[in-house]
Amino acid sequence: MKHLYRLLLGTSLLTPPALAQTTSPTQPPAGTLPATAGGGWTLQRAIDYALQNNLNVRLTQFSADVNEANLRQSRAALLPNANVNGSQSWNFGTSTDPLTNEFITQTIRSNNFSVSSQVTLFSGFQLRNTIKQNVLNVEAGRNDVDKARNDLALNVASQYLQLVLAEELVRANQLRVNSAEQQVERARKLLRAGSVAESNLLDAQAQQASDQTNVITAENQRDIARLQLIQLLNLSGAEATAFQIDVPALPDPDDEAELSLDLNETYQTAESLLPEVKAADQRVRASSFGVDVARGAYYPRLTFGAGLFTGYSSARSSFIPTGEVDFSYAPVFIYNPATPTTPPVPTQYVTGVAQPRFDVKPTAFSNQIKDNFGKQLQFNLSVPILNGLQARTNLQRAQIGVQQAQARADQTRLTLRQNIQQAYADARAAQRRYVAAKRQVDALTTAYRNAEIRFNNGLLNGTEFNISKNNLTAAESSMIQAKYEFIFRRKVLDFYQGRPISL
Repeated sequence: MKHLYRLLLGTSLLTPPALAQTTSPTQPPAGTLPATAGGGWTLQRAIDYALQNNLNVRLTQFSADVNEANLRQSRAALLPNANVNGSQSWNFGTSTDPLTNEFITQTIRSNNFSVSSQVTLFSGFQLRNTIKQNVLNVEAGRNDVDKARNDLALNVASQYLQLVLAEELVRANQLRVNSAEQQVERARKLLRAGSVAESNLLDAQAQQASDQTNVITAENQRDIARLQLIQLLNLSGAEATAFQIDVPALPDPDDEAELSLDLNETYQTAESLLPEVKAADQRVRASSFGVDVARGAYYPRLTFGAGLFTGYSSARSSFIPTGEVDFSYAPVFIYNPATPTTPPVPTQYVTGVAQPRFDVKPTAFSNQIKDNFGKQLQFNLSVPILNGLQARTNLQRAQIGVQQAQARADQTRLTLRQNIQQAYADARAAQRRYVAAKRQVDALTTAYRNAEIRFNNGLLNGTEFNISKNNLTAAESSMIQAKYEFIFRRKVLDFYQGRPISL
């Protein structure tokens, strides 16, 4: 965040100070200018419109939305996963039946179906630390959005004041043209009366031409300032063509006491309110959780899984009874225990054994799905031993990331303190410069009036009169520029104190 509010000041009334693009603290500034009957844009209306239509703010919001999506995903990682799988394949030639593990030479169509689920029971607290890290990233992202809105609001206020100043410069130069026209007419009359030399008329006409050129230059500066504000608001079409602002009546810097401010108190207030400071601190804490996530890779990982599975094979067949039987007959031998050495003697009759008949048919799909149904429970423990120093390197990177985040947070605070100090010093200098320029204008106004009287009476030549007029013009230019520089820097200091910017 470079100079929060750099004003590029010139020494000529023709060149208005350029209020640079700025960054800003705390809440978006709100103008309090009422709308006029002419329908001009107030500062409040310009800021509200810019906040709704600026693309940079929208892009920052998208980044914050990504952080929120990452947070939702990290929370969902605590839940078990569940997957349903199904496959169908054909095996040709000699192959192994996927269900019977038998070698068979035929074309086999097989199906496999499974449902599996797995949940992480322990992973070195990586999942929970990732959630904590993402929570802080989400908060930091929201503060980035607030900062983008603040930056835009202060930039709009800066460019709005730029246009107000340009309008005032146009009016001031138009008044000088009117005065120059009157002076030319007066010199022409005096020349006809023989009271002045012709050179006086020529000098007056030259001054008139110079003042007319100044008006054109001031109008060009106003048009440029108007265009820059239109572009900042992202206006187009009829809105851009009809764009006009309300020119408020702004108090002079000497209407209030000399600016005095407790810089340390202002810094503490801004530090507690600025979204960029909050975002920097949140990123420091988020990077600390990143260290815990990286350290979790040293711990064992325990998961639990469960599954259901079944399948079908076209090679599987079943023996289906036909209802018919075949009988086989065999003689019956009688053993006589009284004569153990005598072989058994067959009897006169035989016995029959019934053997049912079967048909071999492929097993039905539904039957196989039911018969092949199985269940599985599994615990899996993975203990890291050596992984190419990836865990160690990631941990070192995370630790360096903490140091980088802390350095950025310190830089944010240092820049904030310096900007407050610079704004205060510039505001006091602008107020003092305005007071001095106003005294100079008063003195030069009196001198100009005396010179005008002498010029009209032929006691002063045109060159000396124009010098007196140009001195007054330069003093008025310095006074107007000091006025607007003080107003802007005063509003910036109000902004750091948590007050809305209003004109």
